[in-house]
Amino acid sequence: MLSAICSNIMLNESHQRCASYGLSETEHPDFSPLGRSDLSLLVEQNRVLHTHALPVMETLYEQIVNTHNMVVLTDANGVIVHALGDADFLEKANRVALQPGVSWSEEGKGTNAIGTAIVEKKPTLVHANQHYLVANHFLTCSASPIFNHQGNVIGVLDVTGDQRSYHQHTMALVRMSAQMIENNLFAAAFDEAITLHFHSRPEFIGTLMEGIASFSPSGRFLSASRSGLFQLGLPLSALQTHTFSSLFGLPVSSLFDHYRTAAPSLLNLCLHNGVRVYARAEMRRTNMVFHNMTPLSAEQEAPAQQARPVAPARAESFDNAARRLSSLRYLNTGDAQVQRLIDKVGKVLGRDISILVTGETGTGKDLLAQAIHNDSPRSGGPFVAVNCASIPETLIESELFGYEDGAFTGARKKGSIGKILQANGGTLFLDEIGDMPVSLQVRLLRVLQDRMVTPLGSTKSIPVNVALICATNRNLRDMIAQGTFREDLYYRLNGLVVKLPPLRERTDLEVVINRLLASESDGHPCKVSAEVMRMFKEHNWPGNFRQLTNLLRTAIVMLGDDAEIGIDHLPDDFLEDISHARRREVADTVTRVVSDMTTLEDVETSVIRKSLEAHGGNVSATARALGVSRNTIYRKLHH
Repeated sequence: MLSAICSNIMLNESHQRCASYGLSETEHPDFSPLGRSDLSLLVEQNRVLHTHALPVMETLYEQIVNTHNMVVLTDANGVIVHALGDADFLEKANRVALQPGVSWSEEGKGTNAIGTAIVEKKPTLVHANQHYLVANHFLTCSASPIFNHQGNVIGVLDVTGDQRSYHQHTMALVRMSAQMIENNLFAAAFDEAITLHFHSRPEFIGTLMEGIASFSPSGRFLSASRSGLFQLGLPLSALQTHTFSSLFGLPVSSLFDHYRTAAPSLLNLCLHNGVRVYARAEMRRTNMVFHNMTPLSAEQEAPAQQARPVAPARAESFDNAARRLSSLRYLNTGDAQVQRLIDKVGKVLGRDISILVTGETGTGKDLLAQAIHNDSPRSGGPFVAVNCASIPETLIESELFGYEDGAFTGARKKGSIGKILQANGGTLFLDEIGDMPVSLQVRLLRVLQDRMVTPLGSTKSIPVNVALICATNRNLRDMIAQGTFREDLYYRLNGLVVKLPPLRERTDLEVVINRLLASESDGHPCKVSAEVMRMFKEHNWPGNFRQLTNLLRTAIVMLGDDAEIGIDHLPDDFLEDISHARRREVADTVTRVVSDMTTLEDVETSVIRKSLEAHGGNVSATARALGVSRNTIYRKLHH
């Protein structure tokens, strides 16, 4: 009851603001969206937000699909950056300009969930005639602002739909999704810090209920998530004067001692206010771990005015962010082979069973490995990927196992911990494992058996606890027979072997293409023409997803202000491949027909029909391909 009263007061105040802006309830708002170049600039300016929000939006949309709704992401000013929605509702949404490049601020669109959430800085529901403009009364909008690590609103996540399809749980889904985005942004902003995940109940560690706080390696407080601020019981400005020691009554060195063990348990800490919490700490930066860092003394920790926040991480490319944020559910796009693979993988998550992923180059083995990690109990730990084929044979040993200061000529001062120890507490992904030298295969097998790593030049073994995923496009059994891959290591790696199908064998190509377009088009909707889609389906895609992604990126650039990818937007080499394949198919048809000893006229008719089918029924294209006139085509088909 109280929340309803507060909501009504908030909406009444919003209506009063709209009147002060000079808006009329019956006026038609400005529907002019940004042009393509300006929209691309907007997406680029919000690249980090867009990158981290996109997978969450996809998941949210899957939960509300076919309910006459759409999912919307805006920038801090309420301008729509990206949108996903049901086709039947998108047509209605276009009538009120719910599309990328259009502003939904209160000043322009009156009371609405997006604009009002920005002003109020809190989740907002606006239903039907609660909208200020009569034109928007058919809508119900549930929006939640997205805050960065400094507590500033940087965007809004919104679900808008037909007011007749309103569901009371929608707002809860939106709020949880916005918090997921905030947590992902928080992690990216402090990837060089010690990040503490904590809650008074251990089962909430790793969920949206946990608090998150980041500290510099020396123990100075940097920032906390909204849930973290609530549990710490202090505002961000007050926390800036604190250190790990002053908040938890322990020196930061206690973390280093705790994480020396191979399988550390949850920490049990006492907050400054006497409340006890459980916690898990992690170091996200890949070239630093707890056991080789030197914390400050209590005296050095004290000067709060010297605390400096870590610079935010660079804006990630979509590829890198997708790898970090993907999930098995996100990768399941309808192909039966992939569905079976995901079902198998789901059964071994968290079971200490190594996974070997096979498949052709470009089928997404690295993306699958990242999704496995993200869905596993180790998702809060590091994910360290090593491409065994890209590291020179002379360096791969030091890269994997690390080395001490002075271990060899040119060694980095203070040494290096190596990729295996960087992955401690998380997942180690060894891509192209078939390219690992035989001599190192012996050392890797020993590490996997003993769970201990000895850096080069050291006599000290360090315990390590990693989940292992390997991938290869080679036939390891053939390599075993040839003596280039150790049989004992093979049977240690293949706890579960799964094979990713090549793109040409998948049945979900159209779904995959539409998802790639949504992620690559910088918020400007585009689609593939029917003729181009036929080409895509008949192509054998030797480069698999890598080839498809690069082709679509090029096509989007060539698209300009067009909304549909046509033949003119495709690269010449792809069109040549299609043309050659079609000519080969026609030649094969001729060979088969002639071998059946039919008449010459039957051969001609059969060739024409096959070529016409290959060109999607286009008579002009068929005539050009066969070097005859269109009249000849018509005459042969109707003789």
